Formats: sequence, C-alpha cells, structure tokens
Amino acid sequence: GSGSGWPLAGTLLVAVAASMVAGGEDCLWYVDRNGSWHPGFDCEFFTFCCGTCHQRYCCRDPLRLLTERQQRHCLAF
Repeated sequence: GSGSGWPLAGTLLVAVAASMVAGGEDCLWYVDRNGSWHPGFDCEFFTFCCGTCHQRYCCRDPLRLLTERQQRHCLAF
C-alpha cells in the first residue's frame, strides 16, 4: 500500500543519522582490483567511509556510506 516504504526509509535515516553523529566511521584495510593491499584509515568527524570493496575514501554522502559491517563482508568474499 501507500507508505509501505516508510519503515525502511525511517530505518535508513536513523542508521545514517547515527553514523553522522558518531562520525569518524573508519575505513578498514582492503585489497584493490589489482591485488594491492591498502591499510585502514580514520575518517574525520562528520565524514565516514565511502566507496566499494575495492576502493575506499572518506566522504559526507550518506548514499555512498560503506559501514564497517559491509567492509568486513567484503573481506569474507
């Protein structure tokens, strides 16, 4: 029905707000597409780790947020 997407949107908004308040979401170490290892790094306050399994950087765009849980999932596969 109409509004069936609101619980998901609300959950996403809360998660993003929590990440922004917490700030400094760290980028864990990763291996890029060429097989090169990159050490982990911290993001500044009000920024968080963004990107993909193979390329990471700090940003403020919640749509590009890569949580530490998602990063650990990258390491597993």
